[in-house]
Amino acid sequence: MKARPRTPEETYGPALNRAMASFPSLDPGAVPARAAVTFEGQDEDAGRFLVPFFGSLYEIRWPGAAVRRAADGKDTDVATRILLLHYMLTADGTPMASKWITFRQLPGGLGYDAAFQGRANLRLARAFGHELAAFRDAATALGGEHLDFGDAAFSFRLLPRVWLAVILHLADEEFSANASVLFDASAHHYLPTEDLAVLGGMLAGRLIKQAR
Repeated sequence: MKARPRTPEETYGPALNRAMASFPSLDPGAVPARAAVTFEGQDEDAGRFLVPFFGSLYEIRWPGAAVRRAADGKDTDVATRILLLHYMLTADGTPMASKWITFRQLPGGLGYDAAFQGRANLRLARAFGHELAAFRDAATALGGEHLDFGDAAFSFRLLPRVWLAVILHLADEEFSANASVLFDASAHHYLPTEDLAVLGGMLAGRLIKQAR
């Protein structure tokens, strides 16, 4: 009998529970400066953080750690909840480096680089290796900012202090298509490397979906 695939909640539930348990220990007065977010306090014991993510605004209730879209109050998927909670818990205020690095250059990234290639870079190369206009249109629609690299490149401010870039090299007679998701060198001060892998995959997936 074939085993039932695990749901995201089953897979990531333990990580979410740990993040939620740690969240009440945050000092809401210190976090905004470290993470470049807003805190609205309802009283001295409760409030909410407002965090932009992928072009939408989310609220994170403190100390309860509920994560919802600010516009309509809808609950979010488990991956987004973990990423936003981890961002708040990890952010240490380190200045942006203004230097792009590969995933393998992140702390612990080398051991997971092969999986990251499949999750992000290879998917993008297959989708856009012959589709320059589609890549530009998708990147622009997701708020990408033009960079002068490769055949086309864009940066994405996915969280206030977590910026990613995608560089596309088109296929030609000599070389196959190549795409690279890069990270600001300060990224590990704001998310664990495992979460940055997830974020890179999310960006790749959204670019591909946008182009369809």
